[in-house]
Formats: sequence, structure tokens, C-alpha cells
Amino acid sequence: MTEHPALTETEVLGAVDAIVDAFRRTDGAAYFACFSVDATFVFPDQDARLDSRAAYERLWAEWVASGWRVLGCTSTDAHVQVLGDAAVLSHTVRTRIATGEGEATAELHERETIVLHRQADGRLLAVHEHLSTAPDEAA
Repeated sequence: MTEHPALTETEVLGAVDAIVDAFRRTDGAAYFACFSVDATFVFPDQDARLDSRAAYERLWAEWVASGWRVLGCTSTDAHVQVLGDAAVLSHTVRTRIATGEGEATAELHERETIVLHRQADGRLLAVHEHLSTAPDEAA
């Protein structure tokens, strides 16, 4: 087994920046390349957990086919916990999306947790993503 250097906060932030950047560009290939094939996903608008990257890729393809795309996405308030060869990142994301409904747009304000794990080949991939709505700032 190849020994890899200890995970760093900088490495974790770089991996999450790649995820956010690919999402911001609605670049499905680059986005899903950041996730392990057995990654799981929990989203507030889905009735059940998605138990694989392939399940999320199918959902993404449906969204894109209906006219959905990301217009912008920003990440703030990142907090990293390095746990050996794994890490947990939580942050706040603001996303603007377009839907196929006459170019309607929506602004989403969410909190997200991403769990990352260094793979045997050295890559740092996300193995779990959990989104929840963030409290309204005016409340």
C-alpha cells in the first residue's frame, strides 16, 4: 500500500472548491468526478437518500433535460475537520438556478456538509453530501 501524506485543511478546501466550481458551471462530468462511485446524497427536496453517484447522475440528467442549470454558486463560512484520511467540511452555499419554466430563477440558501476520503490511489473524493435549508437571515 502506498503511503500518502497527511490530509491538510488546504487540500480539503481545494477539493471542495473543485466541487463548487464544477457545480457553478453546471459541468456534470467535472462535478461527478469529484465523488466516489459509492457516495451518498441527502437533499431537502428528495423523499429518500440517493445511495450512489449513479443515482444522483440520473437525477441531475433529468434536471438538465428539463432546462435546469446553475447560474451562480458561492460558498462561505467553511469549517474543516480533518480526521486522518477523511475530513468533514461544512459551509453555507447560495445558489441561483434557472429552471425550464420560462427561465424562472430561484435563489437557494443552504447549509451543506461534505465528507471526503482519501482513496487508495491518493485522490480525495467526496463520499457523502448533505444539504439542508439555512435559516432565513431576517428571522
